[in-house]
Amino acid sequence: MGTVIDAANQTGNGSLPNGKKVKVVFVLGGPGSGKGTQCANIVEHFGFTHLSAGDLLRAEIKSGSENGTMIQNMIKEGKIVPSGVTINLLQKAMQESDNVKFLIDGFPRNEENRAAFEKVTGIIPEFVLFFDCSEEEMERRILNRNQGREDDNIDTIRKRFKVFIESSLPVIEYYESKGKVRKIDAGKPVEEVFEAVKVVFSSINAEVLNLVHCI
Repeated sequence: MGTVIDAANQTGNGSLPNGKKVKVVFVLGGPGSGKGTQCANIVEHFGFTHLSAGDLLRAEIKSGSENGTMIQNMIKEGKIVPSGVTINLLQKAMQESDNVKFLIDGFPRNEENRAAFEKVTGIIPEFVLFFDCSEEEMERRILNRNQGREDDNIDTIRKRFKVFIESSLPVIEYYESKGKVRKIDAGKPVEEVFEAVKVVFSSINAEVLNLVHCI
């Protein structure tokens, strides 16, 4: 039985193992930058399907599958889930969806994730939507949102900022060198942020309509 990597290498043309051609946008931003809110707006207004790497991993754990148990054990031991596991879940979700355009939120988290995703899937993102927000503003938002999350204390928040800067900024810099980063000033009010997002997505939406007509 071939692996996910084998299947992807057989396609090698930026489509999924089943031959489905897709448009992918990576969504990155620090904790509290407003990614979740804006992803919901993009889904509603532009018809994308939102895929959260974290949600997919949690769903796999909940399923009770052998894969889910392995993921849970790795997280418990403080280990990083291998890129291939997350990529496999993302591919599966895209293949099972009726849609051809996807927001991938919170992935790639680091350069290794990025390189593995492109190697395994052959898919190059249309662009990276980067929600740029000051650490002070993100900290204020997280402390004020009162979601009762265990990780919403000041020390943990600052650790998450540090991880984002060390791991995710190199990914953004890589795609910036390719002219593929669309930076949004996420420190503004939600409505103003979405106005900027709309400008970015209006152009890709026209391209995707052409892709759908060709299928």
